[in-house]
Amino acid sequence: MQLIDQFGRQIHDLRISITDRCNYRCVYCRNGSDGAQYAELALDEYLRMARVFVSLGITKIRLTGGEPLLRRGIVELVSQLNAMRTPAGTPPEIAITTNGHLLAEMAAPLKAAGLDRVTISMDAVEPERFSRITRVPNGYEAVLDGLREARRAGLDPVKINCVLVRGFNEDQVEAFGRFAQQEQVTVRFIEFMPLEEGRVWTPQVVVPLSEVLERMRRYASFHELEHEPSSTARRYRFDDGSAEFGVIAPVSLPFCGACSRLRLTSDGKIRTCLFSLREHDLLAALRSGDSEAQGDAAMLRLIEYAVEHKEERHHIGEPGFVQPGRSMVHIGG
Repeated sequence: MQLIDQFGRQIHDLRISITDRCNYRCVYCRNGSDGAQYAELALDEYLRMARVFVSLGITKIRLTGGEPLLRRGIVELVSQLNAMRTPAGTPPEIAITTNGHLLAEMAAPLKAAGLDRVTISMDAVEPERFSRITRVPNGYEAVLDGLREARRAGLDPVKINCVLVRGFNEDQVEAFGRFAQQEQVTVRFIEFMPLEEGRVWTPQVVVPLSEVLERMRRYASFHELEHEPSSTARRYRFDDGSAEFGVIAPVSLPFCGACSRLRLTSDGKIRTCLFSLREHDLLAALRSGDSEAQGDAAMLRLIEYAVEHKEERHHIGEPGFVQPGRSMVHIGG
């Protein structure tokens, strides 16, 4: 079985936010307030939802937040997800996006439980600059330890996500090129999107793909690699073969036409786009009916309805664009 929307896009990627709490307060994301705004579900409820998604052809699951490693039981959650089987009889690919602060002690257990990949959010490779962006003292060393432990555990290729914001870290591009070579990781630069709590986004603070490439050329020569149509990143490899980097450019080069993703918020709402103005209450469907089978059937119908009504594209920068009611930390990356 395969989920296909009205525009002919196959939907096979699911991002599940298991918390909207975070132990960082990155300047481009949060306004400094504490705590979650939305509920967290029991991990068993995320598993029930995931089973229905997998039965419908979802082949890739990414656990996000907030900071997903804050949730107790995440290793067992990964193990249970790994035990699921798609209609083709294979387990779904399982990944986590994390700030890496708690990763050092958890990388090996997560790998043993069935985790395939890890992506670490990291917006500077200078400790002082890192602390200024995250508003967390001494976090750089913890994240670096987590990155290295992830590689030792066999979670290669470790990917680094760097959100570029003009005035904060656009001059880190070349440094990240060197970092990718030294640490043998893949760095992906992400254009800043209007999803922050403070609502301060303007087009002027976006560092576009063209500027990233221009800056990287000052450091080293590189060439573009082929990428899957549904991939979010344009991929590049240094000509000496030492490392790879990518650019995710939803503002200057949108990839909506090949979008293969759904998102599930920490309180059980389906979002068909980061910029959706409408949500679909999967938790209510799960809890409906007089039996688990009835709840699962209700979830299946709602997922199919949500996919059928998935948006064609986002409208960032266009007249009349409306930011979603939730910020990124409360949607799930």
